[in-house]
Amino acid sequence: MNLEKEQNVLYELMAIIVGAIVGGILFILFLTYDFKSDTSSNVMVESKVKENIQPVAQVELAKPIQEGSASGGKSGEEVYKAVCLMCHQAGMLNAPKLGDVQAWAPRIAQGYEVLVQHAIKGIRSMPAKGGNASLSDNEVASAVLYMSNSSGANFKK
Repeated sequence: MNLEKEQNVLYELMAIIVGAIVGGILFILFLTYDFKSDTSSNVMVESKVKENIQPVAQVELAKPIQEGSASGGKSGEEVYKAVCLMCHQAGMLNAPKLGDVQAWAPRIAQGYEVLVQHAIKGIRSMPAKGGNASLSDNEVASAVLYMSNSSGANFKK
């Protein structure tokens, strides 16, 4: 009888192990089963994901202004205020100050074309185009006209 009892315990133990394995598999399947087979919620989730992964900002590069373009580019005063003002208002690195007739007189005596070429190519401490390579030659020439005429010249473009 003792042997029969041990066999029954063994069968019960095997039944419990098999039941636990089958039950575990069923439990895992239950957890992974998608009870919501509604496609509209999937579409909403996909659209929300796409919205969340969009870039925060976009970079757009400005196109350089071509010489002789219809817009004509910036005026001489605009170029002066944007590029030339820092050095030519304070007289940095011996730059002649705007309106200083004595400082501009020897430069004006060289003529408008020479001043424009110096401004385009650079001279002494001044870099080419005042350090702004995106300026067109016409914009630089307009700035030279504005500064020299504001400092005692009477150049015509």
